[in-house]
Amino acid sequence: MSTLRAAADDYLAMRRALGYQLRQEGRILASFVDHLEHHGLTRITIEAALAWATEPEHADPIWWAKRLTVVRGFAGYLRAWDERTEVPPAGLLSKGVRRRTPYLYSPAQIVAVMGAARRLDSPLRAATFETFVGLMAATGLRTGEAMGLDRDDVHLDDSLLIVRHSKFDKSRQVPLHQTTADALEDYARRRDELCPHPAVPCFFLSGAGTRLNHTNMSTTFAGLLAAAGVTAPPGRRRPRLYDLRHSFAVATLVAWYADDAPVPGRLPALSTYLGHVKPSSTYWYLESSPELMAAAAGRLERFWQESS
Repeated sequence: MSTLRAAADDYLAMRRALGYQLRQEGRILASFVDHLEHHGLTRITIEAALAWATEPEHADPIWWAKRLTVVRGFAGYLRAWDERTEVPPAGLLSKGVRRRTPYLYSPAQIVAVMGAARRLDSPLRAATFETFVGLMAATGLRTGEAMGLDRDDVHLDDSLLIVRHSKFDKSRQVPLHQTTADALEDYARRRDELCPHPAVPCFFLSGAGTRLNHTNMSTTFAGLLAAAGVTAPPGRRRPRLYDLRHSFAVATLVAWYADDAPVPGRLPALSTYLGHVKPSSTYWYLESSPELMAAAAGRLERFWQESS
């Protein structure tokens, strides 16, 4: 093992001990070390980091910046004992970088995707994907959180989920609406009929009776979107499974506005439910939608009328 690769392993281990999972970052950093070793480089230079970060020629600049950000953190760590290490400056690839607007699913689209899942050839896969999509839409769970649920984490009698060791190694309780709990109970019954002796304790099973993984979920979900006829408008990013989380956050706000609820006062509750460390982390999910803008405008108009 090279010195750089050993240092990368130590760096990731240190950050993971602080609560960061770093799944994607770990893959990115391993790719960067591969690049350095392939070119016979024994230290990080800005030139090498920039060349590697922009190596996917037709990738989005946001992805280039993400790759360089991972390298920057590692380089800062290395420089503590090797002053020859060059740390890429923060603004090197930041121009034009912004968070993309997520795709917001309508209720009808969510129903259509669940219907497409119901038509999958494998009865177990059909039951799993229909229920999995419904759970994400109804709770805003992270994809990894839903995949990581074990049977002991699902308390249907109490309409409660236990999410364990999620982002920043945080755990939390997620209350369920009764209809959601009923749907999970129906799935559990059907799952046990189709796979009575699973090899794993997870709640959601793949068609092979194993735990779901991100690659299979993404591929299958893309097929479900196509079958349901769900596409993004021209110039917008393609819909993703994770966008169900964004859609849940916006739908919750729209419902609060419709009920004339004190939205600012409730945002901390939404933040806690979504598993965010602080309410400011929730604001990014609250992308504008026609329904949300209309609800907010209506609230403001009533305020002006009452004040005049």
